[in-house]
Amino acid sequence: MDNPILTLEERAAINAGRWFSSLSPSLRHDILRCAYVKRFKNGSVIATRGNPPLEWIACARGSVRVGSIAATGKQITLTYVEPGVWFGDVAFFDGNRRTHDAYARGDTTIVCVSKENFHKILSGHVEFYEAMLRLHAKRIRRLFDLVEDLSTLPLRARLAKQLMQLTYRFGIPNRAGDSEIRIGLQLAQEDLAQLLGASRQRVNQELKTMEREATIRIESSSLVVRDRNALLRIVTVCN
Repeated sequence: MDNPILTLEERAAINAGRWFSSLSPSLRHDILRCAYVKRFKNGSVIATRGNPPLEWIACARGSVRVGSIAATGKQITLTYVEPGVWFGDVAFFDGNRRTHDAYARGDTTIVCVSKENFHKILSGHVEFYEAMLRLHAKRIRRLFDLVEDLSTLPLRARLAKQLMQLTYRFGIPNRAGDSEIRIGLQLAQEDLAQLLGASRQRVNQELKTMEREATIRIESSSLVVRDRNALLRIVTVCN
């Protein structure tokens, strides 16, 4: 499935990533100069928990499901990585093995930088250290926000917040001139429940309530957000 060349759309997705686009042109050039491309079919394994870290990875097309396997054997989804986002660097810094599994969600293209080249770039760009610190600080803030939400917000608010984030990260305008946003990531209700730390039944009940309120529309293979302001009001009222 390897193809050494990014399409124009894939390259644009990498360059448009909020963190990557903040880097200097010379640093971006050095990263992409030594990068190589891999392509995966839906469900293919990209990285495995417990393995040595060999690559720093960015999603260029599709998405990457990051998760683990519980003691019961059940697969747990922790997050989805959208195009333009880099990941897999934590193990490069602490010297340990991969902490989670990563799978392609849909036909997925990734860009990889080897561990050796990653450290060469660090040696050649002081800016890269500072940029990685900013990236890690952002992840820590998100983690604290998640812990706080789990402790303080009811499921309805957590669901509304998650849907808002998904529209931001994977949203596709439904029709020209229409305010509806389709979540491009195909999520089963079980997947959404895992992201929220809740049961599928409870998430299903909240989704149906939001659909009756005309906030969302549930379709066979996707969710459509009809009223983002209504989602925001749900989060605000519960804070």
